[in-house]
Amino acid sequence: MEGIFSWILLGLAAGIVARFVVKGPHNFGCISTIVLGILGSVVGGTALNLLAGNSFELKASGFIGAAVGAIAVLALAKLRTSGKHST
Repeated sequence: MEGIFSWILLGLAAGIVARFVVKGPHNFGCISTIVLGILGSVVGGTALNLLAGNSFELKASGFIGAAVGAIAVLALAKLRTSGKHST
């Protein structure tokens, strides 16, 4: 149970950082912010693993990797949705 609680707190913190860094309207709540942070942790951990020269492996990261990954995920999502609304 402690592990799940840690993932939720890490996800929430990383998601909040991503929402603060990537400006714009974010129409999602607390649960979506947590999911964003957890997804960012996996993206960040996998990217760090690839940059270190290791094989492709889905891997979670610490807070900095989670925040950077969440920023990347949110920025890509924003680019994807902004392209759809510009027509």
